[in-house]
Amino acid sequence: MHELLLPDGGGKHLLLGNEAIVRGALEGNVRFVAAYPGTPSSEILDRFHLIGAEAGVYVEYSVNEKVSMEVACAAAVSGVRSLCSMKHVGLNVAADAFMTLAYVGVKAGMVIVVADDPFLHSSQNEQDNRYFAKMGSVPMLEPSTPEEAKRMTTAALELSERHGIPCILRTTTRVNHCRGPVSYGSLPEKGPRGEFRKDPFNLVVIPAVGRKLRLGLLEKLSRLQEEAERSPYNTVEGSGTWGIVTSGVSSLYVADAVRDLGLQERVKVLKLGFTFPHPRRTIREFLHGLEKVLVVEELEPFLEEAVKIVAQEAGLSVHVAGKGVDLIPRAFELDAVKVKMAMANFFRLPYTPPAAFAAPDLPQRPPNLCAGCPHRATYYSVRKVFGDDAVYPSDIGCYTLGILPPLRMADFLICMGSGISTAGGFSKVQDKPVVAFIGDSTFFHSGMTGLVNAVSHDHRFLLVILDNGTTAMTGHQPHPGVELTPQGKVKPKVSLESVVRGCGVERVVTVNPLQVKKMQEALQAMRDAMKEPGVSVLIAKSPCPLFENRMLKKRRKIVFEVDASTCDLCKRCLEELGCPAFSWEQSQGGAQCIRINAALCSGCSVCSQICKSIKPRRIDDSGGEDA
Repeated sequence: MHELLLPDGGGKHLLLGNEAIVRGALEGNVRFVAAYPGTPSSEILDRFHLIGAEAGVYVEYSVNEKVSMEVACAAAVSGVRSLCSMKHVGLNVAADAFMTLAYVGVKAGMVIVVADDPFLHSSQNEQDNRYFAKMGSVPMLEPSTPEEAKRMTTAALELSERHGIPCILRTTTRVNHCRGPVSYGSLPEKGPRGEFRKDPFNLVVIPAVGRKLRLGLLEKLSRLQEEAERSPYNTVEGSGTWGIVTSGVSSLYVADAVRDLGLQERVKVLKLGFTFPHPRRTIREFLHGLEKVLVVEELEPFLEEAVKIVAQEAGLSVHVAGKGVDLIPRAFELDAVKVKMAMANFFRLPYTPPAAFAAPDLPQRPPNLCAGCPHRATYYSVRKVFGDDAVYPSDIGCYTLGILPPLRMADFLICMGSGISTAGGFSKVQDKPVVAFIGDSTFFHSGMTGLVNAVSHDHRFLLVILDNGTTAMTGHQPHPGVELTPQGKVKPKVSLESVVRGCGVERVVTVNPLQVKKMQEALQAMRDAMKEPGVSVLIAKSPCPLFENRMLKKRRKIVFEVDASTCDLCKRCLEELGCPAFSWEQSQGGAQCIRINAALCSGCSVCSQICKSIKPRRIDDSGGEDA
């Protein structure tokens, strides 16, 4: 039995924040889960995928976040509790469904987990999705620890069902990926079978229905306001005439700062867990008798604005601050030192931050495509055929690492699916050839519409679909075109090439990029064809070696090594291919040489096809050299 399915009792369990959310959903009798993977939320669906069958939960890796929200809301409208999860930019994709779903509401509890990413650990922006709760008029809970994440997930389901509206559980990277002790409650034995009851004049949002539902949503918001006022997740600690308002992981930094600055008897702390609707009465009562209040929160002044409005409307002469010079920064994550410095500056306290740890200078290790990654082979060949003359729009995935030297194969990127759409725009306004890149999972997520648009308008560019057979960046999750499973190679339910042809593309070819000569011949043919209007598509098809080894348990039979007797040290392998298995070394005698780390070499053979001094070496089953 999986740890997340153990019965209640037996002490606490050390869980990731994402795992705690899974446990909370199970205890809340969630029976339908859908998501598209996106860090820092990916482990939620991954864990559900592992235990779904045993737990009696339907689990779906949806094609994108909008679809995940739509299928999950159908379950909730049919009386089955559901959960969908996404990273913060995923809610942008799902926003069309989200905004109207708030009008329509749900019959059973529905939780939307939205994982924000302060400091952009794995994201293209740092947006603060708390504003989506305000814009959509839906309730929002914010945990600060795994234990709270578990309890709030269950509470969010109950809140959602009580008011017939989806509820956002807003997390951040530090909550999703921290570990902490979690107590288990009981697990329901089974969930209800869904039943959809027709009610078109409440469920089909034509304008007349939407106007009625809009008024109903405002009534729900008023009732939710009262829920916020009495929520057990809004707490006050400490005493004094100074105050701090905080939420989420920021509350942990505040607790450290209050203790370390010795302010327990001077500062009152209002920790908000139910952050929208804002508990206005709770905030007003907290502000009474205080001289000055600091609002400590990451990213935007979401709570700060609410506190200032409450203070102004109540006519309180309390100084409220938050974001500002020498106070709480608006960009990136907070930490204990930043919060202590802000509190010391605001309350005029002596504080000397600790000296920065003087770490020794270490070699830089930028993120890099893995040894043997077929994307590297694709980029190498594209550069050989198109060089610096082309414009290279890229997309979201591990292949975005092609931005780094020596490949330098990413010129423009804004969001999932943008590689195709922007390529069309570039092709219409300038004369350089345009070569766009998109991964297989990203193509299914949001690339198909851009491709249809490009075909419709005779955009002139080459689209290279990097098909490695998995969603590699976020942990090898499946997508509609996956061919490798633990049982071996299977026929995908959706053929990538068939979809491309179905979009109207006539010039389509599939090539294994590890076959360098064939790949470059195909690219040259595509370059010649680009003299005519229209989209050309090359599918660079070769499995991610990490994923292939994981699925098929394949063992390497050969690795490659440099023949020092014929190597002229031209460095093309380093300066053009840049595989991380290569290294430039100097012997004790001063002689320089290029080596291949056999432990890193995947045996892809690309290097041997571009340099005659690189030879294969067979290895035996134990990993040693074959005699």
